[in-house]
Amino acid sequence: MPIPLRADFDARMVRAAARWSKDGPQARRLLALAAIYDGASRTEAAKIGGVTLQIVRDWVMKFNAHGPGGLIDCKPPGQPSRLNGAHRAALAAILESGPIPAVHGVVRWRIVDLCQWIFEEFRVVVAKQTLSRELRAMGYRKLSARPRHHEQAEGAIEDFKKAFPRAWTRSGARRASSPPP
Repeated sequence: MPIPLRADFDARMVRAAARWSKDGPQARRLLALAAIYDGASRTEAAKIGGVTLQIVRDWVMKFNAHGPGGLIDCKPPGQPSRLNGAHRAALAAILESGPIPAVHGVVRWRIVDLCQWIFEEFRVVVAKQTLSRELRAMGYRKLSARPRHHEQAEGAIEDFKKAFPRAWTRSGARRASSPPP
């Protein structure tokens, strides 16, 4: 005995929902269900949808539970984050305070150093890519200071910048030529 479709919809309403849908796969699913409302068999609906009977059954279950919106493909949730709020707060605190070379063994934080710190502190293994994504979500960006020699004199860079005389500007001959046909 097949699972019955919702009684608050009919074939006309389901086709109208398919017509207004911006999602192609959802419209295809709705049209297959509209055929069932019209009296077609589940096998015929599977041919319309280009799927198997089990998939049509899954569509009916989703449609009965959530209506036409239940037939939209959504991104699967994926694995939950290994870092919780306490981990993120501790990570933000250590990032703001900066590394202590004698304690942490580094003079600036790298992602791999932070992964190691998280493991030592919380015994949580986090991949570099995952931690990079977490840091970006927390509002942090990878920044590096522009290299500067420790004995560089103030104003030395400005003295070496080239100041072009006004006479070296682009010639007016190019502007006076006629435009290409």
